[in-house]
Amino acid sequence: MKKIIIILVISILLCFTFSTVSVSALDTAKVNLATNAKASYLCDENCLEEMYSKNSTKRLPIASMVKIMTALITLDEIQEGNLKIDEMITISETASGMGGSQMFLDTGLAYPVSDLLKGVIVVSANDACLALAERISGSEEAFVLKMNEKASQLGMSNTNFANCTGLPAPNGYSCAKDVATMLSRLVKHDLYHNYSTVWLENYKHPDGRITTMTNTNKLIKFYQGCDGGKTGFTNEAMFCLAASAKKGDLRLISVVIGEKDSKTRFKESSELLNYGFANYQNTVFAKQEEVIGKGKVIQGKQEEVPFGVKENLGVLTKKGNVDKIEKIIELDEIKAPLSKGDKVGNIFLVKEDGKIIGESELIALEKVEKLTFGDTVRKIFGKWGVCSNN
Repeated sequence: MKKIIIILVISILLCFTFSTVSVSALDTAKVNLATNAKASYLCDENCLEEMYSKNSTKRLPIASMVKIMTALITLDEIQEGNLKIDEMITISETASGMGGSQMFLDTGLAYPVSDLLKGVIVVSANDACLALAERISGSEEAFVLKMNEKASQLGMSNTNFANCTGLPAPNGYSCAKDVATMLSRLVKHDLYHNYSTVWLENYKHPDGRITTMTNTNKLIKFYQGCDGGKTGFTNEAMFCLAASAKKGDLRLISVVIGEKDSKTRFKESSELLNYGFANYQNTVFAKQEEVIGKGKVIQGKQEEVPFGVKENLGVLTKKGNVDKIEKIIELDEIKAPLSKGDKVGNIFLVKEDGKIIGESELIALEKVEKLTFGDTVRKIFGKWGVCSNN
């Protein structure tokens, strides 16, 4: 297909905020964050390029951060219609006897999926994890296969799940970068945030018994903008935390693994997020419904059609250190008839080194009808200067 390519070199001068992709990685040699962690990672919400990295691909035990994947698969199953949020699950003796972090489920009683999911996300409940795993896959072993399959799909090459809870197990490991990847997917579920922001709640069990749920992620209460994440602790993994925070339209993901105590994991996670928000910004290049240009239309009643981006297009840039970026527009051969919203090409944002850092489809912003025979005749006569007197 014939393409029309338009290249515009522009300097980024705007400071709008849109969900975007990263232009350049942070020069980690100039900063020293999460000094007590065995590994750490900071990135934008799409995990396209790191802002800060320390041993980010080193394979380590991650304790209950494993439950990020358990929650992600559960929410995916709900989204795909394989599991209903109000479905009742009868608790097995194996699930209720899990021990460790739990929401104190009773054997033989039926709990709604919504409550079990809340238990996993808020209080890191091992019993709720197993109950969901048994419902979704029939057994924990089968569910773990699904977890590892999902990890492979997400490109988590330094992860192997051995159970659905993160309790110590041979050959169970992940890395800071992979944890960020799965959390970035989890926070995209709107339903997740119904539970992740719960700080303290008295929970009434089906038999009337009341227990208290307190969020294990203290940043929910004490860090402005934090609306999700997952803690973890075992003697082997030490203190871990993955956190998600949003300010304006900029969302960041931070991960620390192997901190010496709980206070330090929250402190160093906060410092990572502070660094990201202080040093990065989202910059818009094109907004939806905004006219970027006009394309020539073949056999159309109008010769040109205005076009724009299908979705907001921008990049995450380092404040005060913005490289020049090429905006490359590739137009298809545009033929009528054309409906508003039809694809007419693509737009790419390209760094000086040739790396594509953002892209979007270009769509027609107006309807264009096909030229009829009568239209063609009238055009021809119009060019000849022929007119009629009635």
